[in-house]
Amino acid sequence: MPEGITAESLMNNIMESISDSVSKHKSVSFFEEEKSNSATSQFNRLFGRQKPLRHLLGGGKCADVLLWRNKKISAGVLGAATVIWVLFEWLDYHFLTLVCFALVIGMLVQFIASGILNRSPSKVPRLVMPEEVFVNIAKMIGTKVNRGLGFLQDVACGRNMKQFLVVVASLWAAAIIGSWCNFLTVLYVGFVAAHTLPVLYERHEDQVDRFVYKVLDQLRHNYRKLDSSVLSRIPKGKFRGKKAD
Repeated sequence: MPEGITAESLMNNIMESISDSVSKHKSVSFFEEEKSNSATSQFNRLFGRQKPLRHLLGGGKCADVLLWRNKKISAGVLGAATVIWVLFEWLDYHFLTLVCFALVIGMLVQFIASGILNRSPSKVPRLVMPEEVFVNIAKMIGTKVNRGLGFLQDVACGRNMKQFLVVVASLWAAAIIGSWCNFLTVLYVGFVAAHTLPVLYERHEDQVDRFVYKVLDQLRHNYRKLDSSVLSRIPKGKFRGKKAD
């Protein structure tokens, strides 16, 4: 043993080196575990999304209404839609009849108020609808329609058979549902679903994601069994192209 190095100092050096290596291993494993957990949590998000649900819904006032950030406004919007659906669907009111009745009631109220208060027509408050509201609504509807048409054209020309079949099946299911009930009921059901499903998903996000991925895994497992037992045994013909003259 060299001079100046005792057995005790040698044992201390060995123990320090072992402790340093163990601490480094623990730190590396901790960061690797944290990274794997973050990757797993990111993967377990529905459809692999990375952004919050509010951002996917537009991140504006519409998203706040759909996610019930202000319960009074969201409840008022859903209640107004329910009243409209009850009037047209259960009470068999028609749109023109309802508009005319509303105008008649408004005129009667103004007639009685102007007679009691003895106000001249120039002093009666005017009900004026801003033109910007109608312009913004028309722009929004036109943007959504053009985006939907563009998506359908991209799917039709994209040569992606899986996506094409999914879109066609969705349109076919919508056509069948439309044959069961009228257009107003379909709109109301979609409106209620838009005001209930996002907020329920946001509150139970982890449970829904786990359930959906379990269902998808089960479907993939059943498809593999079907492929191995039936689809793979179907003989496939070989097509040979004709040689050019």
